[in-house]
Amino acid sequence: MDDRQSIDLAAMLCSRLCHDMLSPVGALSNGLELLALETDPEMRANVMQLLEQSAAISTNKLKFFRLAFGAAGGFGERVDVEEPKALIQALVADKDRVEVNWALADASLGKPAVKVLLNFAQIAIDALVRGGTLDVGAETRDGACEIVVRASGPKVAFDETIGKALDGSLDRGELSSRTAAAHMIHLLAQESGGGLQYHKSADALVLGAVLPQGEGLIG
Repeated sequence: MDDRQSIDLAAMLCSRLCHDMLSPVGALSNGLELLALETDPEMRANVMQLLEQSAAISTNKLKFFRLAFGAAGGFGERVDVEEPKALIQALVADKDRVEVNWALADASLGKPAVKVLLNFAQIAIDALVRGGTLDVGAETRDGACEIVVRASGPKVAFDETIGKALDGSLDRGELSSRTAAAHMIHLLAQESGGGLQYHKSADALVLGAVLPQGEGLIG
């Protein structure tokens, strides 16, 4: 990837972060304005509750993006699986109709593997527009980390350009804030000698990755 593509990818990832943070941060701003004007104790208590919720959402999103997009803790380090697990649970906390099942065989994963796991989960959650089941699995086998995330439900929505970003067939003009994260993890997998794949059916989306151990992806 040349310098121009690197800059474009960084810009699109920043756009995605800003887009996702706009709503909770905007709610915080609106809540503070209401709090400054409101004098009724009960109403002030309701506003404070909304502020706490917005602050929690903002914090969880920032933690997610820091690990999913950024260099939190440094590259090459392993991450306790409980950390990405907690971040994914936070993503579905306000989605009553999404049930999460876990199959994480290892106690820790390499940082790039965690990035793939988190971004797969985000794609899968976005696909469950009417709720459903999110199955998240990862294990080390034959010297590689294998990751599978499956979203199943009554309606599964999936933008095929995201699929093209995952398998490396994305045209340069199709890189956007919507496809940037998928393109990023495709590059991570490619650099390690691994790969990503996906399969979409009427009621399920399956995302898979095989990440060799050699590049520090799993230790």
